Amino acid sequence: MSTSTLLISLFKYKAWANVELFAGLGKLEPVLHQSERHTAIRLLNHIHVVDSIFAAHLAGQPHANEGTNTPETPTLEALGNAVATSDRWYIDYVKNVPSDRLAERVSFTFTDAQIGTMSREEMLAHVITHGGYHRGAVGRIMAQLSITPPRDTFTVYLHQSEPQRRAST
Repeated sequence: MSTSTLLISLFKYKAWANVELFAGLGKLEPVLHQSERHTAIRLLNHIHVVDSIFAAHLAGQPHANEGTNTPETPTLEALGNAVATSDRWYIDYVKNVPSDRLAERVSFTFTDAQIGTMSREEMLAHVITHGGYHRGAVGRIMAQLSITPPRDTFTVYLHQSEPQRRAST
């Protein structure tokens, strides 16, 4: 498996995991679980903002974010739509970036005004791992409320998207 093929698979997994998680969060009672719901949306918004920042770095474009979250908290629906758009952007990006550009180092400015340099491949790996880390925190919030969080694992995604991988021997 090439790095490009793996990245495509990982970003499709990320998009799938986000759809599953947003659907699960829809089960949180807005009034009864107001605090937990707000915290979960803030975590997901943070993931989205960081994804947006790194998409700008990858595209060589400036971004307007002064931090890694926004002052306002979006609605779950609006955030879900924005995340879906971002996920499609990343899938298209990894499908179309020439494999020889993945190792290319890109300099950029972090939101704390410090200069950073990462390869495109490292930036993409960061987006995948960063999102997984925070989705886990949201899953924990759901579990504490006795709501079963989605099974957010790469293997579950692979077996749902390619059921033949679960064929019995």
